[in-house]
Amino acid sequence: MGICRLRLIALPLAVFALVFAPAATAGRDAGLAALQVALQSRGLYSGAIDGVKGPDTTAAIRRFQRRAGLAPDGIPGTETRKALGRYGKHVLGSRPLTRGASGWDVAALQFLLALHGFPSATIDGGLGVHTELALRHFQRWAGLAPDGVAGATTYAALRRAPARCPIPLAWPVPGQIGDPFGPRRNRFHAGVDIIAASGTPVGAAASGHVTWAGRLTGGWGNLVVVAHADGVRTMYAHLSSIAVRLGQHVVTGDRLGTVGATGDATGPHLHFEVRLRGAAVDPRPALP
Repeated sequence: MGICRLRLIALPLAVFALVFAPAATAGRDAGLAALQVALQSRGLYSGAIDGVKGPDTTAAIRRFQRRAGLAPDGIPGTETRKALGRYGKHVLGSRPLTRGASGWDVAALQFLLALHGFPSATIDGGLGVHTELALRHFQRWAGLAPDGVAGATTYAALRRAPARCPIPLAWPVPGQIGDPFGPRRNRFHAGVDIIAASGTPVGAAASGHVTWAGRLTGGWGNLVVVAHADGVRTMYAHLSSIAVRLGQHVVTGDRLGTVGATGDATGPHLHFEVRLRGAAVDPRPALP
């Protein structure tokens, strides 16, 4: 079935949410995230690109509307979208997307890719190399041809609920979550940061075997990766020490290392990440 080329750009945000946004992402709307990107590009919004219409987003909409000579009603309707220029054009699904595209639909695509576990470097409304790589990874994960083109089949896959961890997990370390899974400024945090004192023992979240135990570039620092059943991998980053070796079998609670601040870490904490066949998933629903 070809991509519908109706004048979706004229639809207000509320209607767009009903047309496209996956039910499983209720409370986080890709169209609203795209609006936040547009407002951020104009220096009117400094909050997280989270797809949630809070008071900061509404205030930013009104500021933009006043600047554009529109009624400041806080509702991003047709005239507001037109005034946003290229960032207000092209509702997701109205055209296929390839590298070099930009606009409202690209920002929405980036947001949905992140929710499905394949975040690009930033959510900024421009389809560059990082977004194309994330798109190809998602397509491969979803069983589609990884052609780097967001078309009808990719949009259909993005309408499905994001993946969830299929196995129960134990807390790897006691402590409060300092940075949760999800939007963080104009990026997406693909794990959870658990605040704990340096040297606190870190335990395996489930039984499995160690597939990485050492230092890794890219901000991870000292990292342990454990493979589990059902295609699940858990990752434990910023460790101050490592207590396991490559290939070692561990059971739930076995000591993997200790909390630290290696790599790109601001103070001691554990970055705990869960991936399902390569897709980053929120570990919290699987934790007790």
